[in-house]
Amino acid sequence: MENPAGYLYRVGRSRTRRIRRRTPMLPEVNVSRMPEVEPQLPAALTALSERQRVAVILVHGLGWTQREVAELLGISRTTLQNHLERGTDRLRQVLLRHALEVPR
Repeated sequence: MENPAGYLYRVGRSRTRRIRRRTPMLPEVNVSRMPEVEPQLPAALTALSERQRVAVILVHGLGWTQREVAELLGISRTTLQNHLERGTDRLRQVLLRHALEVPR
């Protein structure tokens, strides 16, 4: 087996497809326990496409290399970079919009 992590990822996705919800359920951020985490981040992540969300979380959240994530997802590194750029741009837009809406 050339890519066991990719295999497990695909099997897990296939098995959970029936019970998976359309919008991902991300945990709410407890600001008192994790003050360094933006409280609106889970909601902003749900605004991304699935590929963008997976790319952003694995690369920026968990520290995987772009090569590792591209191999895991079975896509080219250029495609992964596009997902990352679009995902981070969308996150910035959503978080900035929220920051401007919240009175201080």
